Amino acid sequence: MRTRVILATAVALAAGAASAGCASADREPARSAAESFYAAVTAGQGGRACALLAPEAAASLRSGGQGCEQAVLELDLPGGAPGGAEVWGDEALVRLARDTVFLHRFPQGWLVRAAGCRPRGALPYSCEVEG
Repeated sequence: MRTRVILATAVALAAGAASAGCASADREPARSAAESFYAAVTAGQGGRACALLAPEAAASLRSGGQGCEQAVLELDLPGGAPGGAEVWGDEALVRLARDTVFLHRFPQGWLVRAAGCRPRGALPYSCEVEG
């Protein structure tokens, strides 16, 4: 539930930050992190994909004796060509052709907090990976 509230707030903040001219230099690293995550998933490299997830997101995939490395490869993560990226502080949203990704900036760089996210009108995004 906490993630859904954060994601809903993030979308509202992203819209405001984009109109206020947020730091465009941060957009490319966030976009690159999202692209790297999807490249790992597409290549069947679950371990690499999980290393690009925020700790809470990776932990959310571990269930029923299955590790993150296998679970992330079984999700519906359509991805697609990268589109716009919006950054506000330590939070980012990257739009892909068929997906939306939410990221957080950690000391080691941008990590995916939620992926496989699809808008649901006025409701928070529905995401395959949340953390």
